[in-house]
Amino acid sequence: MEPNLVQFKKGVLELCVLALLSRTDSYGYDIASRLSDAIDMGEGTIYPLMRRMQKDGLVSTYFVESSSGPPRKYYTLTETGRRSLEAQRTAWVTFTQAVSTILAPVAKGDTPPHAKDRTGTRNAAATTTDTTGHSPLTVQKPFRNTQP
Repeated sequence: MEPNLVQFKKGVLELCVLALLSRTDSYGYDIASRLSDAIDMGEGTIYPLMRRMQKDGLVSTYFVESSSGPPRKYYTLTETGRRSLEAQRTAWVTFTQAVSTILAPVAKGDTPPHAKDRTGTRNAAATTTDTTGHSPLTVQKPFRNTQP
């Protein structure tokens, strides 16, 4: 698996667990299975995360008798966990929209949405194209006078 993909998955793991638990209480193996199916995360990464989330007050636990073995430890979101989920969801949506904007292909001759100067107006240099139809890369650095 590509290293960046592993880091992306680790970065959203808590958010995904909070989202799953916002729908229904669940036990560790079920959470791990659902995450494995959805984003190919292994079981070994879930249990340390669940312990940390419990320590941080995001989830609480209770036990339910099982007909096929010992009682299962179920996780449920606390009010702190619900607030964290909403804050993380908002941050995730804002972040992914910004990344999507940057990654979006630009039509020939268009100025990319991120090619603006500090005043919010489009950078004139970014709108010019060369003979191949590509916009040149322009880097602008502010000039800072270091004279006393």
